[in-house]
Amino acid sequence: MASIVGAVNDFRRLDLLATGETGMHRLDARAKVLVTLGFILTVVSLGKYELAALFPFFLYPAVIMALGNLPVRHIAKKVVLVLPFALMVGMFNPLFDQTVLVRLGPIGISGGWLSCASILVRATLTVGAALILVGITGFPAICQALDQLGMPRIFTVQLLFLYRYLFVLIEEGSRTARARDLRAFGKKGLGWRSYGSLLSHLLLRTWLRAERIHLAMLARGFTGEFHPRRTTRFGGKEVLFVAGWSGLFLVFRLFNVSQLLGTIVTGEF
Repeated sequence: MASIVGAVNDFRRLDLLATGETGMHRLDARAKVLVTLGFILTVVSLGKYELAALFPFFLYPAVIMALGNLPVRHIAKKVVLVLPFALMVGMFNPLFDQTVLVRLGPIGISGGWLSCASILVRATLTVGAALILVGITGFPAICQALDQLGMPRIFTVQLLFLYRYLFVLIEEGSRTARARDLRAFGKKGLGWRSYGSLLSHLLLRTWLRAERIHLAMLARGFTGEFHPRRTTRFGGKEVLFVAGWSGLFLVFRLFNVSQLLGTIVTGEF
């Protein structure tokens, strides 16, 4: 139960980070969505062996977290949770791709190790960028921005409902787990056999509560329109924000900045 409560607190903390009043928070959500999308597309477009070219992209999350006053440790913990799944994707690359591409003195590094490390770095960058976007914008504002950018409203509304339903599911799961523990005198009924009925009751309870929430929304006149926490407009600051970061991403994509800096430092430029 403690882990469920911790998950609820983590979700709420990430959602509450968007209530800040920094300059990054006050930017129009469409600008932040476009820059994040451009960042992710640029990162994933690099070749599987271009590991060094990925490191300059860490400048973007570092700057945005600093300007948005986001807790680095909290974001890092969320990213670390995803890395095992990324490792599962690339863990067999060193076995199938053993061609040596880089030599560090007597040590040869194969393409499989480079591609595996590249997958981990890409996962860190892309997942971190998505979490930072939620932290400085808020998921409802992101859904509204996607709606304004042309995504069909039915998809944006479903995304918003899915996000909110996670809170309902976790809260009901916490209540169900607490009730199960209180009724398990002498630890009876805590075995694996109880999980089937537990999950079915959890699904039924969340479904019924979601129905009540939907009826309450209809009673209050919900028609699918978004009501953002703050009203913004796409102005000059947003244009500079999108153009500046997009230009920097293009430079990082076309030129291996890490290699250029290394060449300058070693005096071989």
